[in-house]
Amino acid sequence: MLGVVVAAGGGVRFGGPAPKQFLDLCGCSVVERAIRCLNGHPAVDGVVVVLDRSEIGSETGALILGLDGVVDVVAGGTTRAESSLNGVRAAAGAVHVLVHDAARPAASPELVDRVVQATLQHGAAIPVLPVSDTIKEVSPSGTVLNTPDRSRLSAAQTPQGARTDWLIEALEASPSGSVTDEAGALEAAGRTVYVVAGDRENIKITTREDLEILRRRLGGDDGMRIGSGYDVHRFGGEQPLVLAGVPFPGEAGLLGHSDADVVLHAVMDALLGGAGLHDIGQHFPPADPAYKGADSAALTRTVLDLVKRTGYRVVNVDITVLAERPRIGPRLGEMKAVLSSLLDLESSRIGLKATTLEGIGALGRSEGIGCQAVALLARRDLP
Repeated sequence: MLGVVVAAGGGVRFGGPAPKQFLDLCGCSVVERAIRCLNGHPAVDGVVVVLDRSEIGSETGALILGLDGVVDVVAGGTTRAESSLNGVRAAAGAVHVLVHDAARPAASPELVDRVVQATLQHGAAIPVLPVSDTIKEVSPSGTVLNTPDRSRLSAAQTPQGARTDWLIEALEASPSGSVTDEAGALEAAGRTVYVVAGDRENIKITTREDLEILRRRLGGDDGMRIGSGYDVHRFGGEQPLVLAGVPFPGEAGLLGHSDADVVLHAVMDALLGGAGLHDIGQHFPPADPAYKGADSAALTRTVLDLVKRTGYRVVNVDITVLAERPRIGPRLGEMKAVLSSLLDLESSRIGLKATTLEGIGALGRSEGIGCQAVALLARRDLP
């Protein structure tokens, strides 16, 4: 059995600077938690993730593909049904498939197990909840048309399971936009869909209030994150010395695959750490020739964009350069100006200083330069 996590939506109703599936949820993204919901079941052999076409081949797409249990990343369509079909087609090698919304990151192992067992037994199953409120059918003009019998109504959740061949056939036969979940397509195709008990904790994130409920439940996240970074490079490079994006003509260069800007490397790791993302070695592998001599200023802009996509912004950074040489004090103003521009921060929110090692250790013997950085991040929806 394979899982399919549909994460191609734009989150129009949710709003905000980034799609809700990429926002932080107590240490990792919403979509990563949704992937874990399926990947934790012993019957699930891997997960296919459906992303917006613009994410395929992007840094975000590569990060998702690198997550534990993810076997493929495919492009979505213009509707929920088209995106689901693309994901299920990619899982066609499995007899059964579980399709799950990325916006439901809190599906419990017990819920997933109920759906898995019913799917294996009956061929198709979904979790549902009884409707407790009185339901009204309302006209476009705002008048009540009908009051359905709620005893026969249920609210559908995900994951929804089915035989893969059944679901591909049903989704292919459904007119675009005519169904909003997998069960709807199966019903239209004449397949019997069985139900299991849903879970009221399996909240779908539709509004910011939903996200806050899950944040409080999963970890009491107050919206503030701290990250730290450290980097060191040895002297001996043929390339010129660059620190915080500022060249130091006439000074000995540092060894490194990129431009060896030890300050920006430490800052990038601090930002990535605060956002719960992989370190710069994962994003910009030193063995990749594409990053040979790379401009660390450009890489920093990429990292800042990744941080913003998790729903966080940089509040301030504090940087300490560890070096016997060169003299950095006279250039601190220039370095802060570049950092301010790269990080979209006021200069007053950047701490930058340098210290020597008093002759102690490799750095104290002027064998290289080190830098440590600390960054404070805050969710972008906070003042």
